[in-house]
Amino acid sequence: MFDLDYLINRLLKGNLPSLSEVTEACFRLKEILMVAPNVAEVCAPVTVVGDIHGQFYDLIELFEVGGSIPDTNYLFLGDYVDRGHHSIQTISLLVCFCIRYPKRITLLRGNHETRQITQVYGFYSECVQCYGDAEVWREFTDLFDFLQIAAVIDGRVFCVHGGLSPAIQTLEQLASLDRYHELPSDGALADLLWSDPDPAREGFNASSRGAGFTFGADIVRRFLQLNSTCFGPTSSAWRGTRCCSRTGSRRCGPRQTTATVAATWRPFWSSTRTSPSSSTSSAPPPPARAP
Repeated sequence: MFDLDYLINRLLKGNLPSLSEVTEACFRLKEILMVAPNVAEVCAPVTVVGDIHGQFYDLIELFEVGGSIPDTNYLFLGDYVDRGHHSIQTISLLVCFCIRYPKRITLLRGNHETRQITQVYGFYSECVQCYGDAEVWREFTDLFDFLQIAAVIDGRVFCVHGGLSPAIQTLEQLASLDRYHELPSDGALADLLWSDPDPAREGFNASSRGAGFTFGADIVRRFLQLNSTCFGPTSSAWRGTRCCSRTGSRRCGPRQTTATVAATWRPFWSSTRTSPSSSTSSAPPPPARAP
């Protein structure tokens, strides 16, 4: 019998779930996400969290500092696995919280929530090492195909893991994408999860990462203006990608902010506060395609 609360208590102590528990948890969350739109509607106050990358004990500290669930709303912007050593516990706990409190926590898809990338940056190897085969990895990577792509907070803040796409001008276009498959190497869905802001250049430009684009502040302004009926005059855009050594923000014009949370957690901010202006120290980004 699947006991969700019992599993959450075990996960909070750092224990691994069984294969049957992972299978049931992924099945239950897929049932919820199957009817969820591509763009989640989130209400403030909400704490927005960037890349976790398997840093389970930092995630536990985040909940201690930022507020426990279900007392606090959370929006996670993707990249839950890889790089860190406890990706299984990290994604398992977040999945269980989503099932238990679906109106309190929202998980967006990051560019590491794919089969290709997780075979290179650690999640696949961690699953095989812990369970002896790849079944747990298959369950989670199948679930990743169901994760939502973007979120809008109170009709004012657009949130996505990576950035903008030349193929997506409106939220209606984003809402019509088919997200239920492995992340492709190009196209609108890849752009949303791979693109990066470039405050030094305007327009869309080729990305050195091999997927997505870089985009300037003019692109952010145009996207917000084209969707002004949804966002209003005081809108902004937030993104979550970057593996960094501290929490901070990186701006591309006055309306685009990178929310980064990795390795150390203080200070962090919620959407009800002004984001800090400190610069981030970024590790080299991963290649776009796994061999």
